[in-house]
Amino acid sequence: MLYVGMAMLVFIVAGMGGYSYYRATHFNENVRINGVVVGGLNARATLTKLKAKKVDNNVYVAGKVFLKGKETSSGFTQKDLKNIQSLMKKQWTFFPKKKIYTYQITPSKVSDYREKVIEPKLKRMLEVKNVSLVPAVDTHAVLKYGEISYTAPQKGKQYNISKMISQYLKQKNKSETRIKRVIVKPLTSLSSTVQKQRAKLEELSKRIVVYKVQQTDYRLTGTQVISQATYLNGNYQIAQAGILSVVNAINSKQATLQKGITFKTHAGNTVSVPGGTYGWALKGSDSYETISSAFIEGKKEINAASDIYGVGYLTYGTGYNDIANDGIGTTYAEVSIEDQRAWFYIDGKEVYTTNIVTGKHSTNEDTPKGVWYVMYKQSPATLQGSEVGNANYSVKVNYWAQFTSSGCGFHDASWRTDWSSTAYLTNGSGGCANTPSQNMKSVYDSLSQKEAVVVY
Repeated sequence: MLYVGMAMLVFIVAGMGGYSYYRATHFNENVRINGVVVGGLNARATLTKLKAKKVDNNVYVAGKVFLKGKETSSGFTQKDLKNIQSLMKKQWTFFPKKKIYTYQITPSKVSDYREKVIEPKLKRMLEVKNVSLVPAVDTHAVLKYGEISYTAPQKGKQYNISKMISQYLKQKNKSETRIKRVIVKPLTSLSSTVQKQRAKLEELSKRIVVYKVQQTDYRLTGTQVISQATYLNGNYQIAQAGILSVVNAINSKQATLQKGITFKTHAGNTVSVPGGTYGWALKGSDSYETISSAFIEGKKEINAASDIYGVGYLTYGTGYNDIANDGIGTTYAEVSIEDQRAWFYIDGKEVYTTNIVTGKHSTNEDTPKGVWYVMYKQSPATLQGSEVGNANYSVKVNYWAQFTSSGCGFHDASWRTDWSSTAYLTNGSGGCANTPSQNMKSVYDSLSQKEAVVVY
């Protein structure tokens, strides 16, 4: 009996040893390496199976072939045996396990086909596919007159390419690659990106810019003038409406362009003169750029001088630096149709006066009443144009100073013989202020470009 017992013990020990050896040299039932089932195989048989396996390099998205690749060798060589043996030790359990184990081993002679061909091609194909898919619309913060709100996010169908490529790279050693479709999710108001937008807009709304228009300072606050603003991709975008509303109010209050004036004549009488080409106004688009840039850049004070415009020959405006005398300043020319006379002032002092003959009244060619300006001076000059009874004239004069866009100006008229105070009624000019030749040089010298010409 003793011998039988000992024999049975030896048998059991031997059996256990053989079982343990087998478990230590063979993979568990459901082990996969690089997608290849190697359950029950020893290290060498596993290597043989891995070496024989071809890599098809297909990429599947949501279970369907998205990209077809060409077959390449697995890249496994004898050098990979040690890695397989190390993996076998790692997965070893005394008792068999049916749990699925999935491992990745980078072959010693792996092909660069996936890296150089498949990966960039997959990225391009996803990008092309995205063009036809509806993009997600992120929430973004919006500032409106000091209040911040959020736009509603909208779901889309475009692929999240970076995450799908990341899936691909994690399976780079598998025979075939299966990746899940990942859709780009829109940002919500809780995201760090949108919260940064909010912080930037709150900062913008607290800024104050002083806008200097002539001698008046306008204190503009973000809550007052920013009707709407966003901060996207690192850039502020400010809507025009709020700023233009302020600019229009300033123009209404201060601008002189084409506005009538109350004028005190040489005789001390007060007359109303309609607006003409003289004057300046803030150009909405330029003022918007100046003011919005100041808010964005954090400037404290800006000047409106570069934002003005005018009409006629000088489109950059006239009289911006003139505050006195209802905006025309103290250097100007005064023309009285009734008196048929002109007076010229420099720095508030009369420097010259002369009789003139203005436009022919009987044919409605009157010199237009209004506040004009000297567009330019020329000596000598050739005047070309038309008038009633003379469809196409060309005359030479010694001095010329134009003050209306229609072509009216001061000039000598050597051909004129009737200089009476009533000549303009039936024998006037074509609209100009004819001036006696002997007086015209003094008139010419008294005038400067941009100065106001008041005709009443």
